[in-house]
Amino acid sequence: MSKITVSTLNKMKAENNKITALTAYDASFAKLFHDNGVEVILVGDSLGMVLQGGDDTLGVTNQDIAYHTRCVRAGSRELFVIADLPFMTYSSVSDTCKNAAELMRAGANMIKLEGGEWLYESIKTLTQQGIPVCGHLGLTPQSVHVFGGFKIQGREEDKAQKMIDDAKALEAAGAQLLVLECIPSALAKRITDALSIPTIGIGAGSLTDGQILVMHDLVGISAGYIPKFSKTFCSKQAICLQPFKNIVQTLKAVHFLALNTSLNNAVNH
Repeated sequence: MSKITVSTLNKMKAENNKITALTAYDASFAKLFHDNGVEVILVGDSLGMVLQGGDDTLGVTNQDIAYHTRCVRAGSRELFVIADLPFMTYSSVSDTCKNAAELMRAGANMIKLEGGEWLYESIKTLTQQGIPVCGHLGLTPQSVHVFGGFKIQGREEDKAQKMIDDAKALEAAGAQLLVLECIPSALAKRITDALSIPTIGIGAGSLTDGQILVMHDLVGISAGYIPKFSKTFCSKQAICLQPFKNIVQTLKAVHFLALNTSLNNAVNH
């Protein structure tokens, strides 16, 4: 696979060639995904739930994301790596720039932040400073307590129109990619058609320019909550977990055999 850039993603949108994105948090999975044709890796604050075992993403720090971004970058030089700005790391333009710079130095190609038009100045400043930006609208996990849980967003027309307006504002500010999470498929299409930048959906239907899944969700091994919209590609974990069951059974059998051999030797002598 040749090196993936923003230009690559824009070309894929123009040619209606779907973008494949997955979360990853280490070098081994980054290499595995690269070797199998994935274009985009997100080092997501989802690590707070799937790696750290939290109930939400709010406990993740910028240092956490930077560490895992370095790990992912070590696994592939060609993948396009997006790194999440965690909760309350972009409450001001200066904080946004400082924390985004740390993630870019760790190996990210782009940073992602959650929110609408209120981020205009921060996104404009980041792009002026040479930091590519991915927006995130719909169900934004860092605002889960405001939403009252992980719920579909944008069902009412006024809220749908506000999301469309926010999407246009993010693009106007300089965002070059947009994640749409847990919104109606029809709204995702309206936003996708209204923008020149690519959209990446998660729980937003199939009419976006690409799809992203949390790697632990897609194989059904998350330590906590797995969203209803997340497609699991291992039936009831059986395919993914069978090798682990096999090795446990093998190790126990080998240990039992060694123990019996030791006992027999002791008796015979």
